[in-house]
Amino acid sequence: MSKHFAHVVRGAGPGLLLAHGGGGGVEGNFGGILDELARTRTVVGPDYPGSGATPRSTVPLVLDEVADELVATAVAAGVERFAILGYSLGTAVAVRAATRHPSRVTGLVLTSGFARMDNRMRLAVDVWKSLLGGDRELLARYLVLAATGAKHLAALTPDELETAVKELAAFVPEGTPEQVGLVESVDTRAELAGIAVPTLVIATTLDGLASPALSHELADGIPGARLVEIEAGHNIGAEARDEWLAAIVPFLAEVA
Repeated sequence: MSKHFAHVVRGAGPGLLLAHGGGGGVEGNFGGILDELARTRTVVGPDYPGSGATPRSTVPLVLDEVADELVATAVAAGVERFAILGYSLGTAVAVRAATRHPSRVTGLVLTSGFARMDNRMRLAVDVWKSLLGGDRELLARYLVLAATGAKHLAALTPDELETAVKELAAFVPEGTPEQVGLVESVDTRAELAGIAVPTLVIATTLDGLASPALSHELADGIPGARLVEIEAGHNIGAEARDEWLAAIVPFLAEVA
């Protein structure tokens, strides 16, 4: 892995570091809320190896190393202290960053997250992995099915559904295999009790990948954590953008 991840820096104000999901990226996971977040904060958005402009890793990804390099990227960008907004896999990266760099992290927002995979997620990730080497459109159909909330999925027209599949098939980052491998390795349960910064956990109640029960487990494990539930599937940025921002922005203002 390169020393610092390719990244965007937007806005001005207190620091906010983004940690995206597995098989995702800053633009794909946070693009719909980036402008709003940058109105009041200096937002640093790094892409993991194999996403965006960050070169793909030639070795398996390790959570400690990804967390360390995420933090190093922010510091190199001139942001010394920051809250972290983690999404999906990024919630584990955020927790590990707070564990390893407590003097730099001022707060956590953990969305659609998990401290470890449950059996439902394990099966979903197994299928995801097995489809990676084959037909990208089939992979995209599976991910749209798994990651989209039932209400949002039902509301799509046939044309909108096909567009969503084709856009996702074109998006799959080359580093997805390593990032999915990192998802499989996650187990941050033992460190949750040591998190000492204000934490907001956002559970997506219609999530077919990372179930809301996994967000409840995160919130239960972190002292003083707040839990908010939003009716959305795993793809919260597309399904409930405004509700997501309405939870994040006031919390970050309190942390600042």
